[in-house]
Amino acid sequence: MRTYNEKISISHGMASTVALNFSNNFFPIFAITILGATNYQVGLISSLPPLIALLMTIPAAILLNRANAQKKLVAMSVLLARLMFLLMVIVVYLPSNSMQSWAFLVIIAFISVPNTVANIGWQTLISGMIVESRRGQFFSDRNRFLMIVGLFSTLLIGILMKDASESVLAYQILFTIAFGFGLLEVFFLMKHEEDVVSIESVGEKKKSMDWNIFKNSNYVWFLAAALFFNFSWQTAWGLFNIYNVRVAGATIFWISMFSVGSMLMQFLTFPLWKKWAEKYSNMRVFVWSAFGMATTPFLVAISTNLYYLTLIQTTAGFFLSGTVLILFNLLLEKSPEQSRTYCITTYNVLLAFVAFIGPQVGIWFLDLWGMENALNMSSALRFLSAGGFLFVYLRHRKSTIR
Repeated sequence: MRTYNEKISISHGMASTVALNFSNNFFPIFAITILGATNYQVGLISSLPPLIALLMTIPAAILLNRANAQKKLVAMSVLLARLMFLLMVIVVYLPSNSMQSWAFLVIIAFISVPNTVANIGWQTLISGMIVESRRGQFFSDRNRFLMIVGLFSTLLIGILMKDASESVLAYQILFTIAFGFGLLEVFFLMKHEEDVVSIESVGEKKKSMDWNIFKNSNYVWFLAAALFFNFSWQTAWGLFNIYNVRVAGATIFWISMFSVGSMLMQFLTFPLWKKWAEKYSNMRVFVWSAFGMATTPFLVAISTNLYYLTLIQTTAGFFLSGTVLILFNLLLEKSPEQSRTYCITTYNVLLAFVAFIGPQVGIWFLDLWGMENALNMSSALRFLSAGGFLFVYLRHRKSTIR
């Protein structure tokens, strides 16, 4: 039976999913089709958020560590981020495409400031509200509910706006609806029941950084493998956006179908990954999902047929569900409880750095070798990163046997 906080967290996640599905999914096609963004600017859509997160993570962590009630800070951060959707509605009224596209990127960058506080705060908040024995079941159930909501909301967008890919009004409606659901996010965040820490105890207990986390070999090896995996994963993000819209000619409808196929597969397979992780261990099963993720860029490069690409995105959802479910659980598993906030903060700081570099490297591959070779190189890097997790798993198993 779910606890009160688990129920509220699922409701918050549903609102957040709709808000992001009505906005983030369509940033690249909006930038390319309406604002006339260049390939470099499309790459920045993926790279700017982690760059801002890199700059903001440590200040955000200090702010959160000193707060005696984190949920209020997280909720206000979400509200500020969602207010930026209203600026996206009016960005098209600037006098030139160049000004519009750069202003859009500035808005995306600014959104990342409160988003960084919200993301780190939510991770810390939810890890304290959900006991370790419940995490696997809870995150599996939560992700499945979120997949249902995401699937139907995205399918609705695809159907209603099938022929509206070049309509300014269509995107303005999407961003306005996203803002509305952002307000629901704030409402459900504030409904969580949080144990408030006294200011005195916060002042005694919290410090900016605990460097002793790097003495924990399990955390350090996981951190190295996870960072390389995320780097290799994200080299393809900008490439996919450009390939789908510029090369394959995908419209709002097809972008929606790519997402629907992926989410449907994730919904169906979350229980499988949860079952396998409980049976074989999180690390071992993550190796399987990482190797599966490595095939996607290579398979995408084979054809521009939109039905084929929908099929590839659907099958990719199988491995993505394992990645989404297990990677965060691995972070919590490998982070010592007494210094978990510092471990999560460090992970997010370094992750932001590689997330900024990854898409830019992907665009560099594109300029250097062309689209097909760039996607193939991304697959090769993903295979190497999966091998990194395999090494960490074998190392841990060897030390356990001893």
